[in-house]
Amino acid sequence: MREIVLDTETTGFDPVNGDRIVEIGCIELENHLATGQIHHVYINPERDMPEAAFRVHGLSEEMLRDKPVFAEIANAFLEFIADSPLVIHNASFDIGFLNAELERTGNPPIPMSRAIDTLDMARKKHPFGPNSLDALCRRYGIDNSARQLHGALLDCELLAEVYLELIGGRQPGLTLEHNNSPAVPKQTKRTRKNLKRTTPLPIRLDKNEIEAHQKLVTSLGENALWKSC
Repeated sequence: MREIVLDTETTGFDPVNGDRIVEIGCIELENHLATGQIHHVYINPERDMPEAAFRVHGLSEEMLRDKPVFAEIANAFLEFIADSPLVIHNASFDIGFLNAELERTGNPPIPMSRAIDTLDMARKKHPFGPNSLDALCRRYGIDNSARQLHGALLDCELLAEVYLELIGGRQPGLTLEHNNSPAVPKQTKRTRKNLKRTTPLPIRLDKNEIEAHQKLVTSLGENALWKSC
C-alpha cells in the first residue's frame, strides 16, 4: 500500500488573500514505512515574505528569488503523489493551498477524500491534547531536536513516525497470538468420563495405617450408615 506523507510551508495562512506555497516536502511510504523516495522543492512565491512567516520557516524572499515558480514544478509534484492517499497534519490547510496553486495552473484540485489527517486521528486518540506535531513527538518519544524551524521535508520525516504510532506502532496488527505458534485445542467439557484415570494412583498408605483402617471398619458393625451409600 503506497501513501505519501506531505507538508508545505507558506507565506501565511490564507491562499484566498494571496498567500502562496514556498516549500513542498513529500515522503513515500509502502505499508506505512518510508521507502527512501522523496520529493522536495523550494518555490518562488512571486511575492514578498512577511516577517511572521519568515520567523516560522526561515525562508526569505531573497533565498527563494531564483527558485522555480509553482507552474514549473506542478507536473513533477503531481507525478510523484500520483493517486496515493496523502498523510497530512491538518490536511485542510495544506490541501487548501495546493488546490489554490493547482487552480492557477489549470490543474484539477486534490479531493479532501484523499487526505489522511493525522491531526484528526490524534484528536480522537488523545482528546485532551495537545496534538501539534511537536507535542506528538514528545508524547511518542520521537527526537525532534533538529526542528528549530518548520521545514516541509523534516516535518514529513517526523510526521511519518508520528503516523506510525497513531496507527499502532511498527506492528499495527499485533495481537496476543503468534502466527507461528501451534494451535491450542479448545478445552472440552469436564465430565466424569474425561476425569477417569487410565492408570490408578499407587497406594500411599503404609502397613500400620491400613491395619488401623481395617480395625475402624470392623468396629462400625454390619449396619454402619456408610455401607448403604
